[in-house]
Amino acid sequence: MKIIIVGTAHPYRGGLSAFNERLAHEYLKHGDDVEIYTFSLQYPKLLFPGKTQYSDQPAPKDLTIHQRVNSINPINWVMVGNEIARKRPDILITKYWLPYMAPCLGTIERRVRKNGHTKIVSILDNIIPHEKRITDKMLSSYFVGSTDAFVAMSRSVLNDLSIFDNNKPRQFCPHPLYDHYGEIIPKTEARKRLGLDPDGKYILFFGFIRDYKGLDLLLDAMADSRIRQQGVKLIVAGEFYNDSSKYMEQIERLGIKDSVVLRTDFIPDDKVGDYFCSCDIVTQPYKSATQSGVTQIAFHYEKPMIVTNVGGLAEIVPDGKVGFVVEPDASELTDAIVRYYDGNLEQSFSLAVKEEKEKYSWSKMVEAIGNFV
Repeated sequence: MKIIIVGTAHPYRGGLSAFNERLAHEYLKHGDDVEIYTFSLQYPKLLFPGKTQYSDQPAPKDLTIHQRVNSINPINWVMVGNEIARKRPDILITKYWLPYMAPCLGTIERRVRKNGHTKIVSILDNIIPHEKRITDKMLSSYFVGSTDAFVAMSRSVLNDLSIFDNNKPRQFCPHPLYDHYGEIIPKTEARKRLGLDPDGKYILFFGFIRDYKGLDLLLDAMADSRIRQQGVKLIVAGEFYNDSSKYMEQIERLGIKDSVVLRTDFIPDDKVGDYFCSCDIVTQPYKSATQSGVTQIAFHYEKPMIVTNVGGLAEIVPDGKVGFVVEPDASELTDAIVRYYDGNLEQSFSLAVKEEKEKYSWSKMVEAIGNFV
């Protein structure tokens, strides 16, 4: 088949790029013809909360990536849509994560549909965003109206889709593994690379830091006397996408500066594996969620997890088997961390993660999309 993916890719960085590029590689592996149309402008600087949108890594040599889409230029949307329509792909895949992108992606889809051949499938990260705005439903409704079928990566998003449409084909397919960040290496080697104590106890919070991800709850948990007695340290690895000062003040107020390792620059792809391999367990104290790429990196590196019972996180982290599912509450996070270390559960949980991760192959995502065609 001929496949075109519209969404974030190199030279942009982050999980969206990683997803689209990994999906394109899977189609290539299946023998399909695949191209990616990414952004010439993704976010205006005024709207981007991080330091930079761009990767400093080289472009993937084996992928065809066209940097064409301007997210704020309606004339561009029509031109790109017409260009893709003329290529007559069998499937156009869009990745939908934010209502801000609805006018751009929805218009491109509408132009492509006019060729009478291409089937349009959207992979939904979210349909209702974590940080809500008054225009969200109107914009998402426009996007849903232009799409033929949907793959939701959590059941909560699948349910949210019914707010906008109950008739179009849809399917649940969990987020596949992020397996492109490198192989598993020994914990001692990973810690050596990061300058960490080879014999220490480390838990990991990974990814962009936003309010809904609950880092404040985890910092409160770190102040508990039981955690201090265990000698557990928290690695915070990821860039602040909200004001960092409140977290710095919280760390100072709680007196936990010696228990928190801050690595709050963007973590490049070639360092991601070091952070996951160096920790004992991955923590996701989110206050709201759908699914998470962090979970799928943890699965790849066979790391146990503590997640909160929000969105689709509990769907793929069996409680008491590969980790713990708790409510988004500091005391529950503390209890889970203490149970993990007191019970010496790392080995048994890691073995269970190794078995569980077989469910999350990229071929299953390709199959889910192909089912619509």
